[in-house]
Amino acid sequence: MLLIASDLEGVARTALDKKQGWWCSDTATIYFDDVRVPAVNLIGQEGMGFAVIMNNFNSERLGMIVNMEACARCCLNEAVNWAKERVTFGKPLSKRQVIRHKITAMKQRINATQAYTQHITREIMAGHSNFADLALLKVQASETMEFCAREASQILGGASYLRGSKVERIYREVRVNAIGGGSEEIMRDLAASQYQL
Repeated sequence: MLLIASDLEGVARTALDKKQGWWCSDTATIYFDDVRVPAVNLIGQEGMGFAVIMNNFNSERLGMIVNMEACARCCLNEAVNWAKERVTFGKPLSKRQVIRHKITAMKQRINATQAYTQHITREIMAGHSNFADLALLKVQASETMEFCAREASQILGGASYLRGSKVERIYREVRVNAIGGGSEEIMRDLAASQYQL
């Protein structure tokens, strides 16, 4: 693991600003062309860089999980508020069974994700980290976020398609959360290997 200053000779970058989501994130391709890095820039032991990165993945995933649950909860709140205010054919959307079922399905998934997150967090704090469960929780959180973004979008209708809508913004962020820190497919495979399948 090396610390490489961006102003070293041979380091260049190209900004990637045509992204679907995470617009506030500075994303770029970084190029290294015969870059000379001083030995003092070594972080940890030589040959152990991958272990450092892998150790960081778990805290990154937990942070992403908490964010995804919060995004799902935001979608639920937006949907509930809209359903109470929006009147169609003489009554609020919140009085229509199909909308009520969408809202309760969102709440059910959020509650399950929250409980799973609290369980895993307690395990980590007690020193009993289970990487398979953390991987599966990341899948649970990304699926919950995607489900809630979709259902909220359906409830808000055209209002969710306009820039400035929280639901529109969150829907754009679904893919990067489902892929970042390890895609759903990789997370499931990691869990399976941890369970020695």
